[in-house]
Amino acid sequence: MNEREKMEYTGGPRHAVQPVKRFVAHCYEWLEALISSLIVVVLLFTLLFRIVNVSGPSMLPTLQSNDRVLLTSYFYQPKQGDVVVITHTAKLQEPIIKRVIALENQTVDIDFETGTVYVDGQALDESAYIENGITTQPSDYTYPLTVPPGHLFVLGDNRAVSNDSRSSAVGMIDERYVLGKAEFVVFPFSRFGKIL
Repeated sequence: MNEREKMEYTGGPRHAVQPVKRFVAHCYEWLEALISSLIVVVLLFTLLFRIVNVSGPSMLPTLQSNDRVLLTSYFYQPKQGDVVVITHTAKLQEPIIKRVIALENQTVDIDFETGTVYVDGQALDESAYIENGITTQPSDYTYPLTVPPGHLFVLGDNRAVSNDSRSSAVGMIDERYVLGKAEFVVFPFSRFGKIL
């Protein structure tokens, strides 16, 4: 059987090309699925979620330096007690992470002798995340003070070292600079869990 007869007998080169075409088509399908998935992940982590790195000891014991936390940011409205990431403040350009103590139009008072924080005349029960009565460090402000509209009063959980709304470098936080609420510690895995 000569070469031409062999090609005619096996169906010719056309049949040899079919598996290659199928392989290329499968590759395009996989690539399309991969790109679509990547777009969805990017949109989710741009609009709904973000992962940020904690730097410094100001949120101990709740958060440690180098913890990675998951933020929710889409349509987020700050609430008292939330741990939030702030993009910048009056005099600081780097992001900070703090706890919301008071919302707009609420009055904050701090008794520096007993270390108790009051909001609208009520002593805060902070026992879920720190020991009550530890806010004894001096402040740049005179208390009581009222939080202006569209702003927040924030404190770090490690009050002795935290640079927060007690300092004029941070002051009251414009809500537009709140990136989102810290929901979970996602890394290291040994500390994985919901943030209180």
